[in-house]
Amino acid sequence: MARCRIFSTTYNPEGLRTGSKILRQRLRGPTLAAYYPRRAVTIRDLRKAFPDCVTWDDKEEDRLESIQM
Repeated sequence: MARCRIFSTTYNPEGLRTGSKILRQRLRGPTLAAYYPRRAVTIRDLRKAFPDCVTWDDKEEDRLESIQM
């Protein structure tokens, strides 16, 4: 018990699997996000940037049509 406090480990006399090995690892999210290219500009982004410009989004129109049916 004292050894656990000194070395900042968890007390586990039964040797059960706790997942602490996985939780101590570095996060992989930033590395994986940097691997993939940045997202391209979408119709929604253009609409936000230029609200007075008329745009056509086929996917959104199809979605709205399916809702109305």
